[in-house]
Amino acid sequence: MNALRENNHIIIIGNAAGKAEFSHMGAREAIYRLPVAVERLSGTNDELNVLAPESMLREIEGDGARIFVEGEVRSFNNRFGAGAKLVISVLARTLCRTGLDYRNELELRGVVVKAPVYRKTPMGREITDLLVASPREHRGSDYLPVIAWGAGAVEAADYSVGDIITLHGRLQSRKYIKNLGETSEERTAFEISAGEILRG
Repeated sequence: MNALRENNHIIIIGNAAGKAEFSHMGAREAIYRLPVAVERLSGTNDELNVLAPESMLREIEGDGARIFVEGEVRSFNNRFGAGAKLVISVLARTLCRTGLDYRNELELRGVVVKAPVYRKTPMGREITDLLVASPREHRGSDYLPVIAWGAGAVEAADYSVGDIITLHGRLQSRKYIKNLGETSEERTAFEISAGEILRG
């Protein structure tokens, strides 16, 4: 496994949840965004955006196809238009049809770039919010929101900006209501839920 994949590696197995739409031009060909629904053990779905070149998408044509995606989590700072400012997607390195069960596993290594925020839910569950920068292979980094729970939240609350951390978890989606003055709209946030998190 190369250095990039050691820092940021995700595997998801889910169902194509819509049509692929053009995202942007890559170095060699058009890149498309495909929504993929991954079922949790609870039965709810995480709907994740997968970025893939047009040539890969030919392998999985057809609505509702069960697909395997291997790649890394990418962030993009959207400075234009409405909606989320930090856009989180999965950049596919491998994309194919499969008959395997749902899967959502992420290994991430990066640097804490914002002071952790520790809090408790109304039900008393402990949570710590982190922002982690994971370096890309050639240049730049992906800035990724991370949530640690329970004992992991207590440990993560003591992290400092500049600490290197390693985590195992999943990429998840969450619906929320954004108030826009006199109106409001439903939006989707993406974050990494850390099952295990360690300093170093």
